Amino acid sequence: MFKLQKLQSDAIELLKGLIKIESFSKQENNTADLLNQFLVDRGVSTERLKNNVWAFNKHFDAAKPTILLNSHHDTVKPNPGYTNDPYDPFVKDGKLYGLGSNDAGGCLVSLISTFLHFYEREDLKFNICIAATAEEEISGFDGLELVYPLLGEIDFAIVGEPTLMDIAVAEKGLMVLDCVAIGKAGHAAREEGDNAIYKALKDIEWIRNYKFEKESPHLGPMKMSVTIINAGYQHNVVPEKCNFTIDVRITEMYKNEEVLKIIDDNIESEVNPRSVRLRPSFIDPDHDLVKAAIKYGAKTYGSPTTSDQALIPVPSVKMGPGNSARSHTANEFIYLIEIEEGIEKYIKILEELVKK
Repeated sequence: MFKLQKLQSDAIELLKGLIKIESFSKQENNTADLLNQFLVDRGVSTERLKNNVWAFNKHFDAAKPTILLNSHHDTVKPNPGYTNDPYDPFVKDGKLYGLGSNDAGGCLVSLISTFLHFYEREDLKFNICIAATAEEEISGFDGLELVYPLLGEIDFAIVGEPTLMDIAVAEKGLMVLDCVAIGKAGHAAREEGDNAIYKALKDIEWIRNYKFEKESPHLGPMKMSVTIINAGYQHNVVPEKCNFTIDVRITEMYKNEEVLKIIDDNIESEVNPRSVRLRPSFIDPDHDLVKAAIKYGAKTYGSPTTSDQALIPVPSVKMGPGNSARSHTANEFIYLIEIEEGIEKYIKILEELVKK
């Protein structure tokens, strides 16, 4: 078993190494190399597909249930407001600065350290799988979604995102709908045509005012927003088409397909979903994982933002060191103590589960 202090110091050094390497979504091959080597150097047998790296505890037993520990190693591009070098992992006043330090490097290295703590244990009542995955920042197809079917049966999961070690017991799903209102072109000076903009406005007004019947106790009401609109090409021509986009944030009270049908049944415009794969997440408040987290000080909440939790079809929580408010900001940082305490708390929570 790896000692806690060693796990903590190695995690911080690993995070520094990750910060030094550019790892924008779809370009994470070098951070995948580093993560894979880090685990191999500690005697872990790893698997890899594209820029995703995963492993199971040494004494994996297919007859036992499995816990997934997952976080991502891709980053967004640096905020233009950076005054520090985003790839220089320096420590000042107890803060480790660098791109991806808070979102979600601190979570990832803490989960890896937690996995290593349990790696050689023979008395586990659960298997533990660690998955360091790609393309989370763009909800890409070659990240967790690609490798999840290869992990075998997963019973529940912890998704590492910066939450101050509180736990999101519900998370909104996301659908993006591309819509088009169809009219008829005509000359603007005469009573000709059927203005597609006016037809779109009628639908947009319904979207603005519609209230879904069921409201989540964790996430509140459903939310729809029209975020893009485009029509016309000349001032004196009545447009025959008006395109607009709806951002739909879905709670655990509805399935994505249900929401899509409600919208399609109530507006005249053609509705074309980009995808229905980013689903809302929910875990029973009485789940042992939730109870264990609460025992060690975690508060529960519902998250309005979408993460890889949307791609996990089993109960999961979103939980990790760091603060979501720092994500994607200039001069991003995470406190060293957040990582150290995060590892300790992850271990305590899992100890509650594996000893049951």
